[in-house]
Amino acid sequence: MNKSDLIASVANLASLKKTDAEKAIDAVFESITHALKKKQEVRLIGFGTFAVAERPATEGRNPRTGAKINIPAKCLPKFRPGKQLKEAVEL
Repeated sequence: MNKSDLIASVANLASLKKTDAEKAIDAVFESITHALKKKQEVRLIGFGTFAVAERPATEGRNPRTGAKINIPAKCLPKFRPGKQLKEAVEL
């Protein structure tokens, strides 16, 4: 499912126009992104939790030359699925 499929599905399920569904979905994504930029958690009970994980700087090796390289620290978004989502996906 891509974004346009998601918009069509939300519009159908919520009896909305596609433009209204697109605005709502964009607002949700923007809100989650804004919270993660501020390193806040976004908890959606039953669905899951979006959070930011900090990865420390490490030293690695170039696989071609074997030379040591420094890998800088960075923050990455993480998602932990909630119990209801896990149960819905289990086969």
